Amino acid sequence: MGAMDGERVVLRVREFVMERDLAAVEELERRCQVGLSGDAADDGNGGGSKRSKKKNKKKKKRSMSLCVEQVGDPLARVRHAPEHVMLVAEYGEEEEMVGVIKACVKVVSRGRGKKSSSSSSFVKVACLLGLRVSPSHRRLGIATALVKKAEEWCRARGAAHATMATTTSNAASLALFTGRFGYAPFRRPVFLGRPVHAHRLPVPRGHRVFQLPPPLAAAAYASLLPPQATEFLPADMPALLAHKLTLGTFVAIESDPAAADPSRPPSFAVLSVWDSTRSLRLRVRGAPALLRASLAALRALDRGAPWMRVPSIPDIFRPFGAYLLYGLRMSGPEGPALLRSLCHHAHNVARKNPACAVVAADVAPDDPAAAAVPTWRRFSCDEDVWCIKNLNKGSNASDDDDWAAPAPPGTLLFVDPREF
Repeated sequence: MGAMDGERVVLRVREFVMERDLAAVEELERRCQVGLSGDAADDGNGGGSKRSKKKNKKKKKRSMSLCVEQVGDPLARVRHAPEHVMLVAEYGEEEEMVGVIKACVKVVSRGRGKKSSSSSSFVKVACLLGLRVSPSHRRLGIATALVKKAEEWCRARGAAHATMATTTSNAASLALFTGRFGYAPFRRPVFLGRPVHAHRLPVPRGHRVFQLPPPLAAAAYASLLPPQATEFLPADMPALLAHKLTLGTFVAIESDPAAADPSRPPSFAVLSVWDSTRSLRLRVRGAPALLRASLAALRALDRGAPWMRVPSIPDIFRPFGAYLLYGLRMSGPEGPALLRSLCHHAHNVARKNPACAVVAADVAPDDPAAAAVPTWRRFSCDEDVWCIKNLNKGSNASDDDDWAAPAPPGTLLFVDPREF
C-alpha cells in the first residue's frame, strides 16, 4: 500500500503473464530510456544510459549515449536459467502497469581459489535485471517493492547472493542499491566495442583460424577457465557453447609453429561468438548533426568508390544489432596478435549479417585480453559496476561468503552473453 495526495492507493507486485501483460510491458519499455547495463532512466530508483557524458549542472547539454532496446521475447535475458521470473507492478484501482523487474537463479563458479573453505567451487546466485519504473510514477516506492519481492523470490530458491549491474555515471541507481538495498560495488568489467566496417579485416597468413565443435570447445574451456580461478563461469557452459545463438568457438594458432623459435612456448587464442541481434537493438542517441552528416558522407563515398576501402560504418543512429565475444583467452608470446586475428575473423563473420553493426566484448579491466581486443572509443565503456549482496546476511554466514572483497590475483571474470 502507498499514499499519494492524501489518498490510499494500491500497489500490487505479481508475476508476469505473457498473454495478459506483453503489450503493457513493451509500452513501458518504450517510455523508459535504457542504457547498456539494462537499467531504466534516472528516476531515483535506478537507471541511466552507458557512456553518457557528464552534464554541466548550470547548463544542460545534449550528450551522446549508447542505449539498448529489448526486442522479441521479454524474458530472453533470464530464460536460460531453469529458475527465472519477471515481476510487474500495478498501481491504483485501474491496475496500471508502472514497473517491471526480471530475475533468475543460476549456478556459477565462485572463484575463491585453493584456500577456500568451501568444498564446492559453484554457488547459487541471483541476477536482477531490467528494473523499469514508469516516468510518471517514480519516487513512490515502486522500485523498492519490485527489488524486495525479487530478492524474496530468489532467496526462496536457494540463492546465496544477488547481483545487479549499473554504471558509475548513474548515481541514482548506485545510491539506491548500495544504500537502501545493501549492495556493495563488486567488479568493474569494461565494454569494448568496434563497428563493423564494409570491408574485410585482414588475418595474417601466418595465423590459422579454425572452429571447434561444442564438445571440444567445452573441454578446452574446462582447462582454460577452471572454476577455482574463475568468477561467474556458468555451470551450464556446455549448453551455452551449443546454443543456437553461439555462432561458434574459434581458435587461432601460428600456421607453422615449427618454424618459430623452438625455445618459445606455443601460442594460441580462443573466443566464442554470440549473436544478440535477435534479442536486442542498440542505438546511439544525442549525436551532433555534423557527426551524422560526416558518417553518411563516408558511407556514400564507400558505395561509390569501394576500391578506396574507406572505413565506413553502418548507420548507428538507427537501431542495430551486435555480436558479443565471450570466453576470450590467449597464451604464449604471440597470444595477443592471435587474439586480434580472432577479433578480425569475428568482424568478418559479422559482415555477413546486415542486422549486425558492432562486435563487442565484456572483460575484466585487468584481463590481458582487454589490451588485445580492437576497439573504437565511442563504442567502448569503463563505467560498468557490478554490485553484490549476501542474501543470507544475519544467518550463520561465514567470512568465506564475503564475495564483495577484492578478487585474488589472477582471478578471471566470465561475462555471460545471454544476460547482456
